[in-house]
Amino acid sequence: MPYLKKTLRSGMYFVFRGKLQLRGQQRYMEQPKLYTMAEYQKFADILQPKYALTKGLTNLTVQKSVQYALNQYAIEEEFYPTEILEDCDLTDLKEAYKQIHFPESYESMLYARKRLVFDEFFCFMLLLRNNKDVSMHLPNVHPLLETADTPKFLEQLPFPLTKGQKKVWQEIRNDCAGPYCMNRLIQGDVGSGKTIVALLALLMCASNGYQGALMAPTEVLAKQHFQTVQNYIEEYGVCFKPVLLVGSMTAKEKKAAYEVIASGEANLIIGTHALIQSKVVYKDLALVVTDEQHRFGVRQRENFIAKGKEPHVLVMSATPIPRTLAIILYGDLDISIIDELPANRLPIKNAVVDTAYRPTAYRFIENQIKEGRQAYVICPMVEEGESDDAENVVDYCMKLQAALPPAITVEYLHGKMPAAQKSQIMEDFAAKKIDVLVSTTVIEVGINVPNATVMMVENAERFGLASLHQLRGRVGRGEYQSYCIFISSNSKEETMNRLNILKESNDGFVIASKDLKMRGPGDLFGVRQSGDFNFQLADIYSNNDILKLANDTINRIMNEDPGLNLPKHRKIKEHFQKEFNNNIDFRTI
Repeated sequence: MPYLKKTLRSGMYFVFRGKLQLRGQQRYMEQPKLYTMAEYQKFADILQPKYALTKGLTNLTVQKSVQYALNQYAIEEEFYPTEILEDCDLTDLKEAYKQIHFPESYESMLYARKRLVFDEFFCFMLLLRNNKDVSMHLPNVHPLLETADTPKFLEQLPFPLTKGQKKVWQEIRNDCAGPYCMNRLIQGDVGSGKTIVALLALLMCASNGYQGALMAPTEVLAKQHFQTVQNYIEEYGVCFKPVLLVGSMTAKEKKAAYEVIASGEANLIIGTHALIQSKVVYKDLALVVTDEQHRFGVRQRENFIAKGKEPHVLVMSATPIPRTLAIILYGDLDISIIDELPANRLPIKNAVVDTAYRPTAYRFIENQIKEGRQAYVICPMVEEGESDDAENVVDYCMKLQAALPPAITVEYLHGKMPAAQKSQIMEDFAAKKIDVLVSTTVIEVGINVPNATVMMVENAERFGLASLHQLRGRVGRGEYQSYCIFISSNSKEETMNRLNILKESNDGFVIASKDLKMRGPGDLFGVRQSGDFNFQLADIYSNNDILKLANDTINRIMNEDPGLNLPKHRKIKEHFQKEFNNNIDFRTI
């Protein structure tokens, strides 16, 4: 950098900040940030924000833009009355925005974060209350009675339902035949068989002459569900007439799908969020089955055409939430729990190890692939530079390609890729064209590969236990013995004891309860666990105390003023009204 000759003069002091690299015996920094001592002192002991970036955008640019926005634009006025701020120990909104971006101290940042997390939970629970008031006594305009189709289908299946599945199936039948609309959640651990129960409900719907919709979080999973249904039609002659509707379809394919949906020729519509676009007109939609991720979408109601009268709603969730939290988070739904795994599932074998075990793990993966199986490797970061001491997907993929024989196909996957590219890679993995998939937690949902038998997680200490358990649920889905290897780069006793909970138990609800007790503010900068609820900052595990505080506050307000019509509550109503208008209500479909 010849231009630095004028800047760097003998006798002056500078601070260089960057990642230290090793080339042969020499250490070097690639393009370090250069500070004079005076410049460096401005930043010393001050927390600096780090933002999610896209190509062409630097952290400094975003930082300056946020600072400008905070200085130039008016933040809306406080909407909570003073008594709520005092009772809940919350900072006011303007101060929260300022301190979350440019905190004076770690404590002031935590205090600002508490306020914004409280707002997210408060809005979420107000929405639940709104939905519950609407849905509790909706008359059942699509009574679904069990026909011969469902018992016949169950007799033909190569496996019996578990006790948990039978219990939930009975609850669904009671709801669908009862006086009110079903609004039920099936909560079950990964691999507990929620989907087959949902398909039974959809089969009952079809056999009653109505239409049902199954909405998946990804195109890959939607296509897998569609193929599963096609197989059932061929093997067992079930009365489904399915159609697939996903975003990547051509205009011609979509038009054909719209026609069979509108005419009623298709009685089972499987897809992604494409199912709720305004162009889709249903003839007689009686049942909507959704993944938890789609429970509260962000598309506005006015974009939809009213497509039918109050359908039954069934939501599936694999998020292992302790019952105390589930009652709060699913306050608008009747909860069904499947608490056992199918008898034919082999328990996953787990290992918690340090980085010295890595070469052994590579050999183990190699042997599994030689036997015809596949493997996942999870890294916490996408690219180099996001964190100095964490493995990243891009570099790790190259490292693994060098460590494994050339015949083994290794590819990587992460959330920054275009949607079409992500779908193609997941489809190739499902089709056995890829042996090892190196990925971030983007594969936590949306891919079902029974042939995959190894899940290896690097920097496992950086993830919450519930998230690690969800990742583990990607293997053990077929007939083969499966394995999970958690590699920790931190060998502290406390860290290893925490990870050993996963070694000792495959029960998601047990793990979630222990996770809830062990996590705290220290997990603030870790991988967020509650993405299924569309929270930006809030985490149902580490922020469970704020969740309960928000719930108690809403209970107190609603008991006093159910319509939020008192002068002191009107600003709350106005503020959150726009949030309500940005959420999907399946009753309008």
